[in-house]
Amino acid sequence: MSSAASPVAAALETPAEPAVLRSDSDGVALVTLNRPASRNSLSEAMMTALSETLTDISVDPAVRAVVLAAQGPVFSAGHDLKEIQAHRGDEDRGRHYYDQVLRRCAALMTAIVRLPQPVIAAVDGMATAAGCQLVASCDLAVAGAKARFCTPGVNIGLFCHTPMVALSRAVSRKHALEMLLLGEWVEADEAHRMGLVNRVVADGQAVPAARDLALRIAAKSQVPVKLGKAAFYAQSEMTLDNAYAFASQVMTTNMLARDADEGISAVLDKRPPHWEDR
Repeated sequence: MSSAASPVAAALETPAEPAVLRSDSDGVALVTLNRPASRNSLSEAMMTALSETLTDISVDPAVRAVVLAAQGPVFSAGHDLKEIQAHRGDEDRGRHYYDQVLRRCAALMTAIVRLPQPVIAAVDGMATAAGCQLVASCDLAVAGAKARFCTPGVNIGLFCHTPMVALSRAVSRKHALEMLLLGEWVEADEAHRMGLVNRVVADGQAVPAARDLALRIAAKSQVPVKLGKAAFYAQSEMTLDNAYAFASQVMTTNMLARDADEGISAVLDKRPPHWEDR
């Protein structure tokens, strides 16, 4: 008997809808995690789909900003624990599998930071573990009033080491450690106070609010936006003196751009600027 799955089994195993949806309008790409039944967990398939979508966006000159949203009541529950447990019986107890999955997740988070376009998380619902890491990795974040955030690994004997990397770069050390050591829920207003999200809006309005921010960014010249995003993350890892030296070099490059000349001229001429993104 053939070991191949039957057509019926294959149909049951293969979701009809793509794991990630993308819709572009007015220079903004709306990217939506589309596995609500599995709480939009960052399964291997989800990470692959999201990584491929971001790669496509990175080279698309029509996309000027990105909104990252999710279907259902959970933004993302983090890693797929069923996939994790399925490899406990491997000869190495899953060491190789866990290592490669965590490396893939790290590459995904890094891709968001290194994407030329700003990425705005729109969180209506819960974001836990690597799902919270996903929010922290985005450049900006908008939360619905009922959104909640958590890094609960410590509660199941598994400290959220990799979410810690993004979280500790988004909020203060003590706020990050509070979330990581307690593993308790943080409500939207508290997440705003911590700096994990930029603003809190009415329940169900995170996507429209995030899109509004994205449109406002998309209306600007992409020269300073893209240079600025890349420079922000680069200088944040430098010493003060090196950061100023680096930022001065980048700003000189920006000064020589056509749109900088146009923008300054527009201010002096008291007229709206006309951007050419160069």
